[in-house]
Amino acid sequence: MEEDKGKKKIALNIVSSKVNHKGFGAGSIDLNNVSSIIIDGDECYLDMGALHAKSKVEKGIKFSMNKEDVPNGRSCWLIWVAVDRNAEGAFYGGITACPMLVDTEARRGWKILAEHVNLMDAAMKRKVVVDQLSDKEKSMLREQLIAHNEQWWEHSDDALKEALA
Repeated sequence: MEEDKGKKKIALNIVSSKVNHKGFGAGSIDLNNVSSIIIDGDECYLDMGALHAKSKVEKGIKFSMNKEDVPNGRSCWLIWVAVDRNAEGAFYGGITACPMLVDTEARRGWKILAEHVNLMDAAMKRKVVVDQLSDKEKSMLREQLIAHNEQWWEHSDDALKEALA
């Protein structure tokens, strides 16, 4: 297939080596080290579209802040993963899980956007917030992170590994 040759493989973002400028734009959120993973049923996959609320599960869905608007919604999770770097190299620095309900047939969904933004910020601050995930979801996420880059997993903090054990 000719068209597949030009496609880039999806990868987790890593901290850029850009100079930190002070001035216009200073204090704005730098998303260069944040990636997103979606857990949808038995699937767990990278989906960078989530950074702009355009992941595979979010496309074409009208979201509400009221759960009652999505009585037949399936549970999905948006996982924010912050990759950091130290003297040993890159590692998974922070990880948070944001709940969503999605009813693809009705094109309706539920999520609290402010919570998603706050949890993205928490991941960037090296916090680990995955306690709402089931054991199966934690296992799927752990396997996805290890499969993506086992070395990053090995360099990650023990608290992050234990949270996904």
